[in-house]
Formats: sequence, structure tokens, C-alpha cells
Amino acid sequence: MRLNKRLAAAAGGGVLALASIVVSNFEGTELQSYRDAVGIWTVCTGHTATAQSGQVKSPQECAALLRSDLGAALEAVDEQVTVPIAVETRAALVSFVFNVGAGALKNSTLLRKVNAGDIEGACNELPRWVYASGERLRGLVRRRAAERELCLKGVRNADTPGAVARDDHSGRFRWFDLATG
Repeated sequence: MRLNKRLAAAAGGGVLALASIVVSNFEGTELQSYRDAVGIWTVCTGHTATAQSGQVKSPQECAALLRSDLGAALEAVDEQVTVPIAVETRAALVSFVFNVGAGALKNSTLLRKVNAGDIEGACNELPRWVYASGERLRGLVRRRAAERELCLKGVRNADTPGAVARDDHSGRFRWFDLATG
């Protein structure tokens, strides 16, 4: 199924469902560890934290690693984004953080724009992140285009959010999906 159709089908499932579709589409899943395009040991669906030479994982182990890695990316997005954003925009940022890391988001113009309320401007920063080890990678160009499209869909759908945030009076927002409360 094409990426757009898979995203549309997952839209009702929330942030992690959407992010999982994007990440899985661009990362693929390999049960045996390998070196990625820039030489980093990777296993399963883009998992790098504990990957090493010679690892072999089961599909169930890979699914658990993906859930854990996406959860960590979601947590990083929620800690750093200080304004309410739509489900699609949040999912795009989770995919982005999954790929580049929370530290890259923390110091980015993208995050500054989001937190200033310029969500569209933030989405338009994504295509700048297409380099790995100084090399422009075609796969990252395609991934950032998909993330940008999803991010902008959140801007277009901002009038009918699928998730909302409540200010917890500490300057942060506590997110919850409308479908699950």
C-alpha cells in the first residue's frame, strides 16, 4: 500500500501509529544487524542504541524495539515542544527525532519556530535535514518530504485536532488523544 494510503488508514490510531508508518516505510526492518549508510550499527527498524555486529532479532523483538524507540522520540518531542500541535505535526516530529535524535531537535531552528507558533515555518525546515556525515542522501530527501507533508497536514487540519494539550501550569503541555481520553 502506498505511504499516503497507509497514513490515512493510521490517522485514527494517533501519533505513534502515524509515526510508525513513516519510520517503517523509510527504515525497513532487518532482523540481522548491518551498518547503515553512514556506518552506524543498526538492527530491526532503525534501532541503533544497542545494535552491534552479529545481532539477530526476532520479529517480536523488533516490534518491541520499535515501540520503545518511538516512545522515546515521542517523549523528547513532548518535552521540547511547548505549544499545542496537531496529531499529524506531532507524528512528523516524532519520525524526525527518531531519525536525527532529540539533541538535534533541541538546538534547531525547527524547534524555535514550532515554539514561536510558526508551525508551517517549522514544517518547512524539515527538508534542510537531508545530510548524513556531510553527504546529501536521497533516502533522507524522500523521508523529509514525507515528514513535511505530514507536518503540513497537521497545519491544514488544525481546526479539527485529533489530540489536544492541556497546560499543566509548569509551562508544558500534557497531551492526550481525543479518541482515548
